[in-house]
Amino acid sequence: MTSLFRAYLDASLILRVTIALVLGLVAGLLGGETLAAWVAPLGDLLLRLLKFLIVPIVLFTLIVGINQAELGRLGRMGGKVFAYYVVTSALAIVVGLVVASLLSPGSGMTLDDSASVSVPENPGIVSVLLSIVPSNIVAALAEPNLQGIIFTAFVFGIALLKLRQRGAALEDAAHADGEAHSGAKPQSDEKTQGELAEKLYGVIEGLNAVTMKVMAGVLQFVPIGVFAIVTGTVAKQGLGTILSLGSMVLVLYLALAVHLLLYCVLMKSFGVRLGAFFREARTPMATAFATQSSSGTLPLTLNAAQRLGLPRSLYAFSLPLGATVNMDGAAIRIAISAVFAANVAGIPLDLTDMLEIVLIGTLTSIGTAGVPGAGIVMIATVFAQVGLPIETVALLTSIDALVGMGCTALNVTGDLTGSAIIARSEARSGEASVTQESAA
Repeated sequence: MTSLFRAYLDASLILRVTIALVLGLVAGLLGGETLAAWVAPLGDLLLRLLKFLIVPIVLFTLIVGINQAELGRLGRMGGKVFAYYVVTSALAIVVGLVVASLLSPGSGMTLDDSASVSVPENPGIVSVLLSIVPSNIVAALAEPNLQGIIFTAFVFGIALLKLRQRGAALEDAAHADGEAHSGAKPQSDEKTQGELAEKLYGVIEGLNAVTMKVMAGVLQFVPIGVFAIVTGTVAKQGLGTILSLGSMVLVLYLALAVHLLLYCVLMKSFGVRLGAFFREARTPMATAFATQSSSGTLPLTLNAAQRLGLPRSLYAFSLPLGATVNMDGAAIRIAISAVFAANVAGIPLDLTDMLEIVLIGTLTSIGTAGVPGAGIVMIATVFAQVGLPIETVALLTSIDALVGMGCTALNVTGDLTGSAIIARSEARSGEASVTQESAA
């Protein structure tokens, strides 16, 4: 037993997760819901462990990351992150519309008028933007409100950086002048604040290191939890559901593959090594596929970014934000669902309708961030705006889990892709600055 456990620990994490996915698929088909009920607690435990780590990882990693960069560079990187998320979301919808228009999922199916679905209310972009600023920090940490946690970490991280920089500047000035600057009370207070800020930063760095150590332990349980979750998902969906809406599922996964290929082209054009990228990204991708949770996979995504050698000041901000805002997989789902609904209802989509889907879908993918059942909310919102029958949403909910798995995996991949591309962009900017200074 000891040697078997040692072999389990020595095997690579992605090998264990891959085996867990395959075994979960087989167990779900053969064991059915009885076996799924037995192993369900293991899947719940994995989700709890991952969610348990979200708050400390986002809070400490972001504060430490901010304090390792200059404010001007942070602003420039932030602008690139937002631009990347908006552009790739719009591009994802275009990809989905093109693939779905060529393959026509839903053609020949008829709409069941008795079908109904309960769609959560769309909070809208304004409400989501306001929720970024929490009215209660403790409540934001307890919920957890990921946007609120990012805002809290960002504000306190910048304040801590300013205090440390001011304290360091006074210390340098004191050494340069050969004086202690004890005569000026404001400077003395600022120097003390700088020293306290430096000590606080050391504590936060230590807490971040401890959190990463805990995460290393949680990683050992990931394959077991993935097996349990996949078993339950396959047992509940069954072959009947998969086969009845198989064309929709196949078209969606083809579109996801096309968009993944676009990621590869983008990374290659920026000089990102694809082999190294996917070697580290495949574990969070597989975990996201099984858990259907971008936020829940966030600890593994941050770990992958660290192993890729990306700047902490970048990924500590871009990945938590992307887990709630960047939804390329969900955007593709919107586009394909719209074409599917149009084919089922016999309503052809013209170019104007498709442009409207691109615009509304891009905004909606941001406006429903963090809402339970966000995929269904996005689809229903777009359907209502374009004039497609809401009844078709009921058909799509039957394959929600199967579709959500692939979409979530692409969401996580898109977050990491953006961070890798922006890191290379920043490196090129730095090289260009050095070249210009040398020339001067």
